[in-house]
Amino acid sequence: MTNTEHAHDETPDAQDDKGGFVVRILDLSGGAEDNIVEDVKGFHDIAHANAFARAYVRDSIERCRVPGASSRETLQAWFAYGENAEVLDAGEDGWKSSTELNDFVEHPATRMDRDWRALDPRRLIDEEDEIFTDSED
Repeated sequence: MTNTEHAHDETPDAQDDKGGFVVRILDLSGGAEDNIVEDVKGFHDIAHANAFARAYVRDSIERCRVPGASSRETLQAWFAYGENAEVLDAGEDGWKSSTELNDFVEHPATRMDRDWRALDPRRLIDEEDEIFTDSED
């Protein structure tokens, strides 16, 4: 494999095979190569991708929050151990954690605020998949 091929393989397209948006999960602790944990594909529109990224970051901040910690301490813990999320190639329309970090650390999230799993496109059923099957009784 040439260096050019290797470099190309490490940089995924901003859209997935079906033209959907991609959210990149970044490890702020530096534990992953290039700080990239994974690229989540399959978002049908920018609103879906933004909602997932926002909830993912909210959950990460809450996992870094410890009882009795100040907002500043929570933010420092997130920068040291947390995970960020960004919508690739979304420009000005893409959600950015920097616009809400202060609010997130000052106001603990509800369960719904941090439920990124409900928004994860990998859990959605394709239209072609059959949800219910007829059983013969």
